[in-house]
Amino acid sequence: MAKRAFITGVSGQDGSYLSELLLEKGYEVHGMVRRSPTDSFELIDHLRGQITLHQGDLLDQSSLTEALRESRPDEIYNLAATSFVGSSWAQPALTAELSAVGVTRMLEAMHETCPEARFYQASSSEMYGMAREVPQTEGTPFYPRSPYGAAKAYGHFITVNYRESYDLFTTSGILFNHESPRRGIDFVTRKITWHAAAIKLGKAQKLALGSLDAERDWGYAKDYVEAMWLMLQQETPSDYVIATNERHSVRECVEVAFDEAGLGEWEQYVELDPQFVRPAEVVELVGDYSKAESELGWKPTTSFDELIRLMVRSDIDLLQA
Repeated sequence: MAKRAFITGVSGQDGSYLSELLLEKGYEVHGMVRRSPTDSFELIDHLRGQITLHQGDLLDQSSLTEALRESRPDEIYNLAATSFVGSSWAQPALTAELSAVGVTRMLEAMHETCPEARFYQASSSEMYGMAREVPQTEGTPFYPRSPYGAAKAYGHFITVNYRESYDLFTTSGILFNHESPRRGIDFVTRKITWHAAAIKLGKAQKLALGSLDAERDWGYAKDYVEAMWLMLQQETPSDYVIATNERHSVRECVEVAFDEAGLGEWEQYVELDPQFVRPAEVVELVGDYSKAESELGWKPTTSFDELIRLMVRSDIDLLQA
C-alpha cells in the first residue's frame, strides 16, 4: 500500500518540488491550501489530478485536525509559513502566529489524530542571525535578527519539545537559503535572475538592490527537498543542517546572472536603493552539513554557479513565452 504524505505549503517552491519527488517514489500526496484570493497554485498546476488538496490554515486548529483526519498521513511536512524575511518586519505578529504558534497547532493536530506519523518541520538558518560561530552546526546557539528568525526558533524548539515530551517522531531541517526558478520574485536571487533576463530581452532597464556585500549560503531547492524526505526515513528522529558550506555575495550572484544573460558591464544596470536594506542584517551565515552527509548520505549536488545560470535560462524562457 502506498505511503501517504501531507504537505502544508504545498503550493510554494519547496512544496511543489517535494510533491514531485514523493510522487516519483510512489506516494499518495495530500496538500493543504488556504482558499484566499491572494493564493496562487501555479507551481502545482501541472500536478492537478495527481495530488489531493485539503483546505486548512495554520491560524485555525480545527481545520488542521480535520485535514489530518481526512488524509491519514504516514508523513507530515510542515512547510507553510511566512516565507519572506523582509515582510516579517511589516507583519511581526502575523509572522509569529503562522511560523511559531502555527507549528504548535500542527503538532497538536498530529498528536491528537495521527501520533504514529512522522513530522518534518521547516526550520531556517535565519534562527542563527548574528551567528556565534562560523560555519553553523546543529549545536550553534540561535541569535535571530528578525521576527521571521525569532518565530522560526520557537517553531524549532516546540518541535523538539513534542519529540521529547510525547515520544513523537518529529524532526527539523535547518535549511539555509535555497533557490530555484520557482522562487518568488521578492527573493534577491530570483529578482536578479529575472531582471538579467528582462534586461537582455529589452523588457527592463535597471535592477535596484539593497546591499551587494550581503552574503548567503545558497543551494538548490530541488536538492534540499530530498534531504527533507531522507530525515523521515531514519530510525530515530534528529535535526539536521542542510546547506552547501559555501558563502557567496549578492555581487557574485549579479556577476554570474548577467554573464549568463550575455550582458557585459553589469554595473551600468544595477543601482543601490536603501529601501531594500534590512533593519538588522545577518552576517556570516554558512552551514556545515557534515551530520546530514554522515547520517543521511546527503550532500548538495548543484553548484552556486550552475544554480544561478539555470535560473537565468528559465527566466529567459519564461519571459519569451
